[in-house]
Amino acid sequence: MTETTQTTQIPPAPAGSPEVRLAASALRGLRQDLIHDAFAYRPLPRRGVDGPLTRRLPGRLREYAGWAPHAGLLAAGLLAMAIAGTEVHGHNDPRRVLNGALALIPVLLLLVRPVGAFWCSLAAAPVSVLFAEKWEMWPWAPGSFACHLIVLTVVALRTRPRTAAWMWVLTAVYSLGADTLLGGDYYHSNTGPLLVTTALVLLVVAVRHVRREAAQEVTAQQTVTAHERSRRTLLEERTTIARELHDVVAHHMSVVAIQAEAAPYRVENPPPELARAFATIRENAVAALTELRRVLGVVRAEDYAAPDAPQPTLADLDALLANVRDAGLTVAKAVTGAVRELPPGVELSAYRIVQEALSNTLRHAPGASARVEVSYVLGGLGLRVVNGPVPVASLVKPSPGAGHGVTGMRERVSMLNGEMTAGPTDEGGYEVAVFLPVSLATEGES
Repeated sequence: MTETTQTTQIPPAPAGSPEVRLAASALRGLRQDLIHDAFAYRPLPRRGVDGPLTRRLPGRLREYAGWAPHAGLLAAGLLAMAIAGTEVHGHNDPRRVLNGALALIPVLLLLVRPVGAFWCSLAAAPVSVLFAEKWEMWPWAPGSFACHLIVLTVVALRTRPRTAAWMWVLTAVYSLGADTLLGGDYYHSNTGPLLVTTALVLLVVAVRHVRREAAQEVTAQQTVTAHERSRRTLLEERTTIARELHDVVAHHMSVVAIQAEAAPYRVENPPPELARAFATIRENAVAALTELRRVLGVVRAEDYAAPDAPQPTLADLDALLANVRDAGLTVAKAVTGAVRELPPGVELSAYRIVQEALSNTLRHAPGASARVEVSYVLGGLGLRVVNGPVPVASLVKPSPGAGHGVTGMRERVSMLNGEMTAGPTDEGGYEVAVFLPVSLATEGES
């Protein structure tokens, strides 16, 4: 009877398995942190001189305080070189100079090429131990021990914790490999002390990195919180102002509208002119209330939804002129150039400027005539609103103003990068001239 033995083959791990991805990610991290551009030029920056201690130093000494890290590295390199010099007994032995240089050069390299300094320190370790006379310590000679500890600490401070972890792993691989392949019973290995010491140092540096990043995140969060708090305070102030404006202005405008509607019924057989005048007053009051509510809605909330009603444009200018004519202003209109559709912002601003200029004429020059000129020119829109002097026989006195109307017009013109002039004319009237630039590309988009 023959037994048939079946061999079960274990399939290899797929390329997308977690183990393969983890190994690939680790190799990418090693290549990115310690191999790619290992000897790239990364000079050690100067230290800030705005700290609590450096601010108390005199001016000249305060400038030198910025080079304290560089001086500290130089002192550490000289210390490592002095320790390396004790590995050779003869004062004139060339190996003494060689071991000192092997301990000093990697530390000085930290000033300009920190990752390259790690590789130099790791490569100098076996050379230093071979040239030393005291072979009681293996695989790190005393000078190499001090040099590598300094290099690991500084590189960890200048890079991220992952780079420090890779440096420690490569140091452990070299140390354990040297102990296994070349070590003997007559050697006293210092692999353990070096790995433990460097692990503690790198742990402290990693904790420092984490705390610094956490402090930066807290500072950023506090900045965002302060910004949100200021925005909320501003919104509350705007809401308060909007409420007060509504309580004061809207109330009086509502009273005006109601009284204007009821006034014709209080007069027996009122003339048609009086009825039309009161109707005009009521329509203007209602329109002002609508505009007031819309503006106050914008002031109250940032997420205010604008009404669906279209904003006025230059096409509504005739209705505006008819409205002011009903109020008693004699106004003429002249349009020059090819009438065309302009961007909505220009159309709205032009309408509001004409509206404000005519309102100023009604208030400050009652009984005077006005003229509105609209010029469609290449590259923009020209507006000119001019009124004549106040008639001597006018029974209505001009009302004083605070100048906010002209300021509002200038703000609109400035918003569109336009030009505006406003001032009295030689005839005793007042003129407002505006030019609103419009690029050809913007006109095409509109």
